[in-house]
Amino acid sequence: MSLTAMNLAILIGAVLVIVAIFTSVLSFRIGAPLLLIFLALGLGAGEEGLGIQFDNAPVAFFIGTVALALILFDSGFSTPFHTLKTAAFPAATLATVGVLLTAGLVGAAAHVLFGLDWTKALLLGAIVSSTDAAAVFFLLRAGGINLRERMRATLEVESSSNDPVAILLTIGLVELVLSGGGQGNPALQLLADLGVQVGIGTAMGLVGGYLIRLIIDRTDLDSGLYPIIFLSLALAVFGATALLNGSGFLAVYIAGLFAGNSRMRHAIGLRKFSQALTWLSQIAMFLTLGLLASPSEFPAILLPAIGLALFLMLVARPLAVWLTLLPFRFSSREVAFTSWVGLRGAVSILLGIVPLIAGLPEGHLYFNVAFVVVVVSLLIQGWSIGLVARRLGLTVPPQLGPLHRIELELPGGGDHEIVGYRVHPDSRVARGERIPRWARPSLILRDGRSLRPHTAGRIHAGDQVYIVAATSYLPLLDQLFAGPAESAFDPQLYGEFLLDPAARLADVAAAYDAEVPATEGDLTLRDFLRRRLHGNVEPGDRVSLGRFDLIVRAVDASHAVTEVGLGVEPASPHPVVSLSPRSAALVARFARLFRRRRDKARAADASAPAAPASSTADAGTPSRGTPGPGEVI
Repeated sequence: MSLTAMNLAILIGAVLVIVAIFTSVLSFRIGAPLLLIFLALGLGAGEEGLGIQFDNAPVAFFIGTVALALILFDSGFSTPFHTLKTAAFPAATLATVGVLLTAGLVGAAAHVLFGLDWTKALLLGAIVSSTDAAAVFFLLRAGGINLRERMRATLEVESSSNDPVAILLTIGLVELVLSGGGQGNPALQLLADLGVQVGIGTAMGLVGGYLIRLIIDRTDLDSGLYPIIFLSLALAVFGATALLNGSGFLAVYIAGLFAGNSRMRHAIGLRKFSQALTWLSQIAMFLTLGLLASPSEFPAILLPAIGLALFLMLVARPLAVWLTLLPFRFSSREVAFTSWVGLRGAVSILLGIVPLIAGLPEGHLYFNVAFVVVVVSLLIQGWSIGLVARRLGLTVPPQLGPLHRIELELPGGGDHEIVGYRVHPDSRVARGERIPRWARPSLILRDGRSLRPHTAGRIHAGDQVYIVAATSYLPLLDQLFAGPAESAFDPQLYGEFLLDPAARLADVAAAYDAEVPATEGDLTLRDFLRRRLHGNVEPGDRVSLGRFDLIVRAVDASHAVTEVGLGVEPASPHPVVSLSPRSAALVARFARLFRRRRDKARAADASAPAAPASSTADAGTPSRGTPGPGEVI
């Protein structure tokens, strides 16, 4: 390559990355999946677009492999243990059994649509069997889709951990095709190879994560060198594991998970660096894969490929999710949403390169079909995830946490930070609750002025406070200074009235003419909700109580219920059905009649003499009648 050509390649690469970054603004405004835009830029700049010639599949696979390793490492590094604990079993089942079921079902469809023999059809199923972590993370986090903790954790952990299984399955099936079926039982041989690679990958991941933490903690380097050694160690874990015939992708994910949940120095700075590197990896991978594709080859396989994508979205993924989540008590709406968030992305296109490199006669078929499946998935699923989540009633208002986090390097450990909050109007501090001594602000910003805490007086809503605190105290600070968004206590989501979680269920049921089982009447509302929700309590959960709903409004750090809402008219999980004009008029007439009777009953109650208060009344027992909004029973 001449010097001019080299400089031109550098310029073109830099311009493509810059354009890809600036298109993120367009993506946020129109709601388009950002990764689809990256892919479109690669296609537009390719040989059949602007004319950049790139047809080197091994180089594309190398770039994609390194990028995917870094993405998976960051996925593990950014996943807290409590998130993993919340979703470990369902996510692990989806990432293993779910991937195998999806590959088998899609393989059966590919056998019919493309006329491939069973082994080659299963290979195509394996290539598109995993969800894409980058697509799921971007659409859930950057897209502003706030789900309940268990739902969000399951989707994120599954998308982060199912790539190694799909990769192992794809490579194993390619080897099976090349060997012509192999010796003995091919299925048992494939499972044995998977077991060996998973075992080696897990062990190397744990060792690698421990060594990463040890080296970062024990070395005294210039601050600018830590991100470099951090990156190098992650890639070293991947390479060493692959040389030992283990799964390097699984190893880097586990290493990131171990290191990210350790009390490691420079953790916040390294996390920011890792996130930036992940964005660069995603852009590089999608642009490279777009450049490698030849759109003129798509028409020959377009219709069966679209049929395969629709079968994957509407049949294979939902059936696999339903079967794998049966033991975990997910609701039908949660199962439906999990099925829909099965976005395919760069991993599927990257795996489509494997048959090309291996020299299979159908190599281009696999790559082109995978490309079309990914585009269809991003177009249909990626653009509709927010709408589906809202229609299924699975979204919750966002929690406002720290605005800024600055790690402090203190002698003896880096477990303290400066955290900045903008005091939320519904936070405990804004409501006048006392601030513990360990949470006293060091600086308060109000109306553009910096105030010392002893001269600022009472903290107001909207104040920006900065606190020096131990990292382990951040969840407690969230409860003091942060809070739900303005719509957090929307009556439709959290009920119109507030109940005391210590009140007896029988007393509340009697106050509202509801029936409860005799065995549960003596339970407090807190214990009743915990029992009915099987201990997995989150804000927004609701349990039907006759004509009413008991709704979890808030929980503490141990997930014990601290606030309970009462929904007088439970939200229907079904879509609203439009009425004809005559039917609508009839409904309105009955509604007016109901309101007149209700107003007369209230007027009669108001004019009746007040009953004497009972001296033995339980303070936690609710009185009959309807409390006012916000009144605690």
